[in-house]
Amino acid sequence: MYQVKLSSRTLHFIQPAGTSRGVYTTRQSYYVTLSDDNAPGIVGIGECATLPDLSCDAMPPKEYERILKGFCDDLCQSGKIDKEAMRSYPSMLFGLETAKRQLDNGGGVDLFNTPFGRGEEGITINGLIWMGTFDEMFQRLEAKLKAGFHCVKLKIGAIDFEKELRLIQHIRQHFSRKEVELRVDANGGFTPDNAMQRLEALAKYDIHSIEQPIRQHQWKEMARLCKNSPLPIALDEELIGVNDLTEKNQLLDTIQPQYIILKPSLHGGISGTREWIKLAKERGIGSWMTSALESNIGLNAIAQLTADIYGPHITMAQGLGTGQLFSDNIPMPLEIRGEQLWVNNTNRNI
Repeated sequence: MYQVKLSSRTLHFIQPAGTSRGVYTTRQSYYVTLSDDNAPGIVGIGECATLPDLSCDAMPPKEYERILKGFCDDLCQSGKIDKEAMRSYPSMLFGLETAKRQLDNGGGVDLFNTPFGRGEEGITINGLIWMGTFDEMFQRLEAKLKAGFHCVKLKIGAIDFEKELRLIQHIRQHFSRKEVELRVDANGGFTPDNAMQRLEALAKYDIHSIEQPIRQHQWKEMARLCKNSPLPIALDEELIGVNDLTEKNQLLDTIQPQYIILKPSLHGGISGTREWIKLAKERGIGSWMTSALESNIGLNAIAQLTADIYGPHITMAQGLGTGQLFSDNIPMPLEIRGEQLWVNNTNRNI
């Protein structure tokens, strides 16, 4: 028989995390600790956390806890996760799926028995450059390149677009596309009127792709951009709240993006993420995985899932470098070596 304990924790960013939707200084996460009377001493831990004004299941804390506790009670009574009932609550589903997967796999960090999970190979990740002033972004860029990253993702849309272009131009003056792969994330910061002009300006600098150039829920305009853009477009926020299988098919068929980017806590948990990737693959649409400011508990689950879906020997850089964001993160045997995320093989348990 399953037993569940719920706890919460407020994490503090070492530096404020700026996005086009505002600046985050703290992050509240809920943790599901799952145990089984038939397996004493073994637990599975999953992280449930939303991003205000972004997650489709973001709500006041008391209401979130009440609904999450209800799903936990259902799991204890039935012995199963009702994934269909939880489609509209991806962050909760992600936490429960993670906890059960870890419990079923003996309680270690290796959730899917992969070379990455066993500490035998790393996953290449992109270096993330947060929004800020020109000087701040420039300094952050220099630090990432010095650390050995060959794929850099810049969040744009917070300062003057011309200044952001100058920063990108500076990179290309010193590093070719072969030396540094550039990705940009507009977080919906462009408008349908200026997006194409900005895409054309960015395309001059050998950009790998741009995430979410305009705000979500503008399928017609996004489809037009994807069809005519001189650089590949990746959907991110557009997928949030699209939890029904029929609507997922409609979105991909209507917009026809070049890529989709999966954040399990936003895009349907483990099962919903697999569903998105399967549908995309059927249409020749590429994808990669990224974390959404989770603590190391959630980051590990996403990294393990990434290794299971795309591995072994993943060649495309993933967005899994958020484990260094918090001053009070939960200790886990995850470490960044150069431009890769690794499980430290000397201590693979939580």
